[in-house]
Amino acid sequence: MLLLQNVMGLVGKSLSPEVVLREILHLMSELLGLNRGRVVLKDPEGGGCRIRHAYGLTRQEVERGRYGPSEGITGHVLAHGQLVIVQDIDRDDGFLARAVAREHLPPGPVSFIALPVRIGDQTVGVLACHRIRTRNRAIANDVSLLRILATLIGQLLQLHAILEARTRELEERNRILVHALENETARYGIIGTSAPLLRAISELERVSDATASVLLLGESGTGKELFARALHLASPRRDKPFVKVNCAAIPDTLFESELFGYERGAFTGAHIARHGLFEQASSGTIFLDEIGELPLSMQGKLLRALQEGTITRLGGKHEIRVDIRLVAATNRALEDDVSEGRFRQDLFYRLNVIPIRLPSLAERRGDIRALALHFLNRTNQANQRNVSLSSDAYLRLENHAWPGNIRELSNFIERIVLLAEKPLLNAVDLDRFMPAPDHAGKRAPTLRPPAGAPEAQFARPYLTNDSHTEEELKQALLHAGNKSRAAQMLGLTPRQFNYRWQKVVKSS
Repeated sequence: MLLLQNVMGLVGKSLSPEVVLREILHLMSELLGLNRGRVVLKDPEGGGCRIRHAYGLTRQEVERGRYGPSEGITGHVLAHGQLVIVQDIDRDDGFLARAVAREHLPPGPVSFIALPVRIGDQTVGVLACHRIRTRNRAIANDVSLLRILATLIGQLLQLHAILEARTRELEERNRILVHALENETARYGIIGTSAPLLRAISELERVSDATASVLLLGESGTGKELFARALHLASPRRDKPFVKVNCAAIPDTLFESELFGYERGAFTGAHIARHGLFEQASSGTIFLDEIGELPLSMQGKLLRALQEGTITRLGGKHEIRVDIRLVAATNRALEDDVSEGRFRQDLFYRLNVIPIRLPSLAERRGDIRALALHFLNRTNQANQRNVSLSSDAYLRLENHAWPGNIRELSNFIERIVLLAEKPLLNAVDLDRFMPAPDHAGKRAPTLRPPAGAPEAQFARPYLTNDSHTEEELKQALLHAGNKSRAAQMLGLTPRQFNYRWQKVVKSS
């Protein structure tokens, strides 16, 4: 009991194996007379094991305590995970006496006890010691106590391994942060220094020199166009064209002519030949935003262009070679679209060569203050205002959910700057502009993007075909005046709004 009390007191003070295990072996010797205790662990540099912690052994004896797989009593216990008791080391041929020479031990019968140390179902080490057989205490009592200590040692080693893994993770985060800061990620126009953001930037920079396709994944409003442009700027193609395409904004009938161009006379009104977006992006980068909106009829043609590096203009007969780096983006689960037949599996595999997930704003709350300040300065300058926020106002922003991510935060800052009645706003002032909680379970309306903002930066989330009622569509159209603006109000693309509107008309 005294031994166990002392051991548990040690664990409460430190989890370092060097401190705790050596003291356990010390107490074994002082209180129980179990001498020359050692903890033998697998050698990561070889297939055997060696003494890692000991008490009562010289440095030379510890150094000699190395064993091959299944070699000697210690190797046998490590290999088979079973307790071994040598009643008399002088009468056992398997005892090597490698670490401690026999002449350095007391005269008379000496026992050797070796127990497996386990982490889960794996034997990772051995707890062993010498025992003078003239002790009055029964050897079974010593073995019972040693079993408890071996179990405790296994738990300590497991905790230490967990702490080391956590430490390595933190060091990796710091390394990513330092790398990002040293390389001035702000040159890409990306605001923030949170670990998830910097990890995505680090992945982007590591693949920037490659030519393989990159698929940017993440929620709507996480800045996919900004990342696509950053990938282009970090690549050897930085001085070449960067062409962005919003697949949700192109009517189905115009996809082929927009992407691949057309020859003169290809259709009525084609008075001159026109280069498509692929030709315009040749030698540079083409960014296909909302790739999930690409109609099935175009997916096969896009796949062929990517595989062969050639395109054919609409109405043309000759192939034109193009050299492009493709970056695609989606906020949809393309795997689900593939399984439901809405997206070609072979095209998905072609696009998903290098997937990079962009973190949501909820995953990078530490960046909200810097983002808010950036949007505040930009909006103030654009509108000749001088609105600022108090400390509790920034805290209020950091505690908000922001389901619309960076886009929603940007729109919110623009709103408060334009509607502010005083130059300094606090948390209470912001609450007047915050969207009310959606107690009814209905989808909250999507904020419209700032005037003049690029359409491609405002990718809409994937919605089911019955996401809006007939009354919602009619009210939005009545309020907005046209279908394009009505679609924006409801968080839909023009194609999505038209599809739902056609269903309403047919059912009327």
